[in-house]
Amino acid sequence: MRPLDETETDAVFRKLHSFTGHNLKNIVENPSHEGPEPNPGRYCFRLHKNKVYYVSESLVKRATNISRKNLASLGTCIGKFTHGGSFHLTIQALNLLAANAKHKVWLKPTSEMSFLYGNHVLKGGLGRITDSISKNDGVVVFSMSDVPLGFGSAARSTQDCRKLDPNGIVVHHQADIGEYLRMEDEL
Repeated sequence: MRPLDETETDAVFRKLHSFTGHNLKNIVENPSHEGPEPNPGRYCFRLHKNKVYYVSESLVKRATNISRKNLASLGTCIGKFTHGGSFHLTIQALNLLAANAKHKVWLKPTSEMSFLYGNHVLKGGLGRITDSISKNDGVVVFSMSDVPLGFGSAARSTQDCRKLDPNGIVVHHQADIGEYLRMEDEL
């Protein structure tokens, strides 16, 4: 387990910024409430076996007693680096993204299951959408009762969605909470 280097940090922050915008500051400066210390510190990002973890500094200090070979996981895994060097967010980052999301989409109850099976969000299943979404922006998908379901990238801007036919794609699927069942062994 080691801190991210400059290029890795840039890739992680660029991806998180596409979903959170200026709220990225809330993630980076989030004070930690874990640990026995009276002042446990903040949360930080650590890399272990090509996976990026969001973990409190006090937990990192206590984990230094464990060898890298024996350490399985630490904190919340928010994403992983591919062999090509690009960074992909995983579904475990959903709570972090949902709390700080800049762009949101709410689905009608009839299209929630379709999204949870890994399909894109269509205009016909769209309940609400935040204003000022541009094409390729990171979008967090919610149910109408504000339960975070997953995230993806905007296929069209908010203005284009209003003119779109009901079968047009609004959000390209990236991850959803159904992955906990579909990819149980990999997570």
